[in-house]
Amino acid sequence: MDGSVAEARALDYLQGQGLRLLARNWRCKLGELDLVMQDGDTVAVIEVRSRSRTDFGAAAETVDARKQARLVRATRLWLARRPELAERPLRFDVVTLDAGALEWRREAFDAAE
Repeated sequence: MDGSVAEARALDYLQGQGLRLLARNWRCKLGELDLVMQDGDTVAVIEVRSRSRTDFGAAAETVDARKQARLVRATRLWLARRPELAERPLRFDVVTLDAGALEWRREAFDAAE
């Protein structure tokens, strides 16, 4: 599944769960944030991963410690540019689409580097 198609499916699903989009495909020198959404008072940074086949592992396995650290650093920069959101609770979620099956993992990892 193409990355943009996976992100669109994830976005539709999350909006159906009541989340509100704040940013999509935000890029900086530190990396990219797929989706940044508001879930109540919480800012949720959502990494979207898809695999058409699981022969070589699940999509969630690709969000390793190195990727997590890049997401945390990019998120800090994004929040620094949006001081009105910087004091809100923050969480990191992962949405996976393995062979088309969508799974939303809330609090998939924390901001500790």
